[in-house]
Amino acid sequence: MSSPDDSLPEGWEARKSRSTGMTYYLNKLTRKSQWDKPDGPASLDVDEDDTSLPEEVCCSHLLVKHAASRRPSSWREKNITRSKEEALEILKGYRQKIVNKETTFGELAKLYSDCSSASRDGDLGVFKKGQMQKPFEDVAFRLRIGQLSQIVETDSGCHIILRTG
Repeated sequence: MSSPDDSLPEGWEARKSRSTGMTYYLNKLTRKSQWDKPDGPASLDVDEDDTSLPEEVCCSHLLVKHAASRRPSSWREKNITRSKEEALEILKGYRQKIVNKETTFGELAKLYSDCSSASRDGDLGVFKKGQMQKPFEDVAFRLRIGQLSQIVETDSGCHIILRTG
């Protein structure tokens, strides 16, 4: 015997509204519901104006600047000449070391981040929406506490972000 969910994309569940008797659809990953029948698998993607996003977050980051960065200099290097591709490769290596538990995020940020936050193990403190560059903010506000981002590119350079609060 088939269930009513068999015709739904993966991750969705059909439910009946107690008040109207109409069918609505529940995304099992986000627990959000909608009236329109979904046409694709459930995902964790959230809308820009999603009220489930936090109002503020606390993050650390590790920045690797490149020659095309907004200000291609840092406390570590007066004149940064590496290419964006080189910066991306460097960050991939750092991220892999963190994931493999060969070192900590803070240790790498302190030694290699091109941001002055390096002196605080990359800690940026608490910030609200609108205080960071949009690509950075978009990722930071969607991370779970303790989650490490993929590489994020901004006008400042290339980052990996760790949400700490």
